[in-house]
Amino acid sequence: MNDFRCLMVFAPETRYKRSFLRLWMILFHLLERPMRRLPPLSTLRAFEAAARHGSFKLAAAELSITPTAVSHSVRALEDFMEVKLFARQVRQVQLTDAGTQLYPVLQKGFDAFEAELTRLMRPQTRAKVTISATNAFTAKWLVPRMAAFRSEHANIDLQLHASDALVDLADPSFDIAIRYGKGNYPGADSEALFADVYAPVVNPMLAVETYGDLAKVPLIHFDWQRVSADNPTWLKWFAKAGVPWDASRPQLRFSDEGHAIQAAVAGQGIALLSVALVAEELAAGQLRRPFGPTLPGFTYHVTMQAQRTPSMAVAAVAAWLCRVGARSSG
Repeated sequence: MNDFRCLMVFAPETRYKRSFLRLWMILFHLLERPMRRLPPLSTLRAFEAAARHGSFKLAAAELSITPTAVSHSVRALEDFMEVKLFARQVRQVQLTDAGTQLYPVLQKGFDAFEAELTRLMRPQTRAKVTISATNAFTAKWLVPRMAAFRSEHANIDLQLHASDALVDLADPSFDIAIRYGKGNYPGADSEALFADVYAPVVNPMLAVETYGDLAKVPLIHFDWQRVSADNPTWLKWFAKAGVPWDASRPQLRFSDEGHAIQAAVAGQGIALLSVALVAEELAAGQLRRPFGPTLPGFTYHVTMQAQRTPSMAVAAVAAWLCRVGARSSG
């Protein structure tokens, strides 16, 4: 308390003096608390290893010390506790009643220490979610939205698998697949992303303004992966627009939808394309919609394997896709 009186002498003669007094009293009580009465950790480690192996020699090999050092550590623990923990016999040791009671307590404690230290030292793994989609959808819809996704889910890494071939959702390598169709996919849970719409689009430099201008530029096609009477095609568009179809007009055909988009941007002709997949080009003025009508496409769906419970990360990605997709319908 003499130290306390000295401190009070030098404490400022202001309203802070009462706060200083309270702080000192708290510190004084903390310092008065008794310290834990525990033996050295090395003695506990030596005892636990010797009890587990039933041998000072094997315990020494595990701890990288000599059997004599193990014996001395155990003896120090026994002196600290004032109780015998081992009955020493020729070439072997046996736990006493006290040792039998102490051993499982220490074993659980060291196991808990090891588990927690391992957890803390292990590099923190980030959640990874794999999405499979067509080449065109991946390049033109998913990739432009990756920055927005990271801003909302900085702890989730996306792996985008681009392929026009359908993947098997039973394969654990894939968490989510974007399917394009009418829904009802066997073995999968699905949620509608957005309904697709197709429209004629052209580079503004080609000066296509009316139906009559169609004869001046090639029609750009791409091959559909599925054979369906519902596929939006130029032949269907001409019928809906009431414009006679002329098979002799110039045409340019691609096997990949993404290449058809690139050709339209490059001014190679006029293309009938998904409005959602050319949204950026339309916004940037690289493409324009000179006239209608539009044709309905199919619906993009977020699908997941029905028998697999999605992780929190997968569920978060699926919810994000549906939320953003609701704003993407053309």
